[in-house]
Parts: sequence; C-alpha cells; structure tokens
Amino acid sequence: MPDSVHIHLSSLSSTLQLAAELIARPSVTPEDAECQQLLAERLEVLGFKAEHMVFSDHHGTVNNIWLRRGDRSPLFVFAGHTDVVPSGPEHEWQFPPFEPTLHEGFLCGRGAADMKGSIAAFVTALERFIAEHPEHTGSIALLITSDEEGPSTCGTKKVIEVLAARREKIDWCLVGEPSSTTKVGDIIKNGRRGSLGATLTIQGIQGHVAYPQLAENPIHSFAPALQELIAVEWDKGNAFFPPTSFQVSNIQAGTGAGNMIPGVLNVRCNFRYSTEQTDTLLRTRFEQILDRHNLNYHIDWNLNGQPFLTAESELVAATVKAVKSVCGYQPELSTRGGTSDGRFIAPTGAQVIELGPCNSTIHKVDERIKAEDLDTLSTIYQQILENLLPTV
Repeated sequence: MPDSVHIHLSSLSSTLQLAAELIARPSVTPEDAECQQLLAERLEVLGFKAEHMVFSDHHGTVNNIWLRRGDRSPLFVFAGHTDVVPSGPEHEWQFPPFEPTLHEGFLCGRGAADMKGSIAAFVTALERFIAEHPEHTGSIALLITSDEEGPSTCGTKKVIEVLAARREKIDWCLVGEPSSTTKVGDIIKNGRRGSLGATLTIQGIQGHVAYPQLAENPIHSFAPALQELIAVEWDKGNAFFPPTSFQVSNIQAGTGAGNMIPGVLNVRCNFRYSTEQTDTLLRTRFEQILDRHNLNYHIDWNLNGQPFLTAESELVAATVKAVKSVCGYQPELSTRGGTSDGRFIAPTGAQVIELGPCNSTIHKVDERIKAEDLDTLSTIYQQILENLLPTV
C-alpha cells in the first residue's frame, strides 16, 4: 500500500473505501451524521429492509437502525455504533480527525478502530457472503446505534426492547468492538463483567477545625468503612472472570477553606463484578458495612450492566474456527475490559461475542488501524457467516 496521506478511494479495497466514507462524517455522540443512511443504501440492494428507530430523552435524540434480511430463524446479528467520542483539540492530531488519512499503512481518523472500521467490514463481508450464498439459511441483521459512547439510554437498549415486544429473537450476535490487542483476531470477548456504580453521600456536621467536638467530620467517619470496603474479598472469580473489584473514583468534601470541617462527603465508586455475584448481593453487603460503622448516608445506585458469558456455543466455535482459518492462529477467549452494548443483548438469551480490530489507539489522539487488518477482519466476518449460515 502506498505511503501517502492522500486517499484516492478508487485505489482502496471496498472495506477501506467504506471505512473512509464513515470516518469523514463527524458523528460525535449522539450524532449519526447520516452514517446509518449510508449503510441502508448499501444494504437495501442486497435485500435488507431498513427500519429507522429514533428515541429521545433528556439526554437528546438518538438515531438507530435495524436492517434485516430474511424472516426465518436462526437470526445472526452484527451490532455496532456509528457514534464516536470527541476528538479533543484538533491541533494535537497529526492529521485532521475527520479527514480519513492513509499513512504508513495505517488508516487514521476518529472512529477508525472504534468502530467504523468494524462496520465497514460488516458490510463488505455481507456483500461477498450474499453474492455467494443468496439462499443462505436463517436471517441476518444489523443493529446500529449512535448512542454507545454516550449515556446508552436511547440506543441498543431501546431497540432490544422493541424487538422483544414483537418477539423478534436474536440467536447469535457479534459486536464489532475493538477486542484485538497485538494482531487482529487474537482476542475474542465472550463475556463481560457487570458494572455497578454508587454515588454515596455521607452527612456530617460542619464546624471549625479548632472545635472538633462541636462538629462531625464525615471524612473521618467514612475512613474506617472505606478501609474495610477496600479489604473485602468479594469473591474469587471463576474460570472465565477475575475476582470482583471495588474502586473509588471520586471523593469530594469541604469548601476549600483550611479551617473548616466539612459537613458533607460525596464519594463515587464502582464494582466490576463476575458471574459469582449479583448486583443485589453487592448492594446488600456494601450497605451492611456502612451500617456497622453507624454512618448517616444516602446512596444512589446505577446498574450499568449485568455480567454475561457465552461459553461453549455454536457462535464461539464458529468464530474461533474462522480466525484460525483466516489468520492461522488460535484466538484467546477473554472477558477483560469494560462494558459494551452486548450487555443489553445477552439477557435476551442470545449468544454474544465481541470481535474487532486492535484497540491500542481507541479514544486517543491519532486513532488509527492497520489498513490490511480491516480486510482481514472482513474476511473473518464472512467466514463466520459461512460457518453458521450455509446455503440451503
């Protein structure tokens, strides 16, 4: 591939052309910038029916699209998001973040890895697969949102609610999140930990530092409880998940004055938990510790997602087989990392995995992906389809 910063689309593979077209659209959460319409136009000629689903709440309006071909089971779904995180100061980028640039074998631009590259690979894999298997078994769909990088309240979660209400069941779902580390396909995420957040308010009594007997310092009151929370072994994990972890992310108290005891302490913390736990058990145990220390507190809980696991299954087997066939190496199954929209899909009973490009530059300045990796990824996706949905 030529070492050039100027992209001539006609000289690129179909996958890279589409990825470049998507990157050029500044679809910062929750904007879609008509990326989904571009996908619809590309797939409708293959027999996909496009259903645009628009939802709104106090965070804003979100565009989603459900593209389906066929009405038989089993149903295979590619899931992803057209929204990207903000670029930050553009002067810090080597090349403008929304001007797709080919440089030293890399496709550069915001969303290249997370996850417009994967979406392009979805589409081109489908184009080849359907050309070769127009009468494939089952059905294929894409679930694409513009709300994955944001609050995730009007995106995949809402689409899944609509599908469930009309009994449209997903059997297999591949989420195109950037799962790979050093080479494309080396890691397949076959599960994710649950995420439970807490905003904790501890009430004290404000006063002068010279008269502590007339005040109650909530920082001092909370310190022994925090020490106990940090020391707890919540579980030992299992063969698929590491032990549950507890982390404090923010602590705030005081007015800024050096001679005042604060009246209120605000703490934000998070559990990343395994299938050995439930959010109910964690809440109960957490509150029992606070109660033992006689704290005057209030908690707002936020369940970001339940843990899920797709262990031995047709989808895992088909994906491992595809990576070995295309890349020549055995992928590792992993549940490490944060959350994804798979957390909304797995509770329906679907088998869910995540497979996408290397994640070393996601959410960073100069986000990029090896150009050849996108073509490899598209081939892997096509092979998964062939493994699961052969011609009738």
